Amino acid sequence: MLKANDPCWCGSGRKFKRCHKAATDRVRPGRLSPMRAVPAAIPRPPYAATGEAVRQPEAAVKSPEVIERMRRAGRAAAEVLAETAAAIAPGITTDELDAICHAACIERGGYPSPLNYNGFPKSLCTSVNEVICHGIPDDRELVDGDIVNLDVTIYLDGVHGDTNATFLVGAVDEQSRRLVEVTRESLELGIAAVRPGRPFSDIGRAIQTHAEGAGFGVVRSFVGHGIGEQFHTDLHVPHYYEPRLTTLMEEGMTFTIEPMITVGSYEHDLWDDGWTAVTVDRRRTAQFEHTLVVTAAGAEVLTQL
Repeated sequence: MLKANDPCWCGSGRKFKRCHKAATDRVRPGRLSPMRAVPAAIPRPPYAATGEAVRQPEAAVKSPEVIERMRRAGRAAAEVLAETAAAIAPGITTDELDAICHAACIERGGYPSPLNYNGFPKSLCTSVNEVICHGIPDDRELVDGDIVNLDVTIYLDGVHGDTNATFLVGAVDEQSRRLVEVTRESLELGIAAVRPGRPFSDIGRAIQTHAEGAGFGVVRSFVGHGIGEQFHTDLHVPHYYEPRLTTLMEEGMTFTIEPMITVGSYEHDLWDDGWTAVTVDRRRTAQFEHTLVVTAAGAEVLTQL
């Protein structure tokens, strides 16, 4: 499976703690709480015990039975995201959000997929402001003016459901609001580009055209991925136009689309924790994600209420 800094896993990195209560401050690493326990009765993915995700062959086109299980896992992920997001407010820590997500997954009989995935220490990915992805929840409090992405994945019925969204914390500046709006629109346009028989590059072209047309950047180093009985499969879904990507979409394929859009540079730095990806210019970034299946008519979104 993918390593912590592999460009094909999009979640969130190590969290940060502010030195000043101002939304323009850069985030800084905070303190982590111990890894949360999962009851023994909850079915686990293979990496849960070892912390090592080993890639196994998995069909890109899923059977109807697998797709039906993915519908259940996808809806559960959407429910967990909504429940966790409802607690967002100035003063809450990202670790408290992780605790809510962790409990919500267990209440549904599921395992929080990020937990111990290649050693990731938490059940939720939280990315604040300039953090592109792979943010590790910690004791940093959200402050008025932040934007925060919550990336939820649940392992349920032997499959994974993966979704994320970016939320406003209190009174957010107009540029950040516009960034979040355009990122959501970019995901919608990427989903609308899904058609059996068309190349995956259509998805990236739709996203890049819209985001850059609005004056924003599109992250290249982290992309969407195949998903099913494994958290990540071999399918790669860039969010920018890559004409050399000639792989065709087929009915029954399951994958994520999860564009990361930036105010400034689309390039990233990686923090010493091996997870946290931040924009090189430390300007803000937003992300939205759905898991979907290719249908005869286009796409069915699996991670919605």
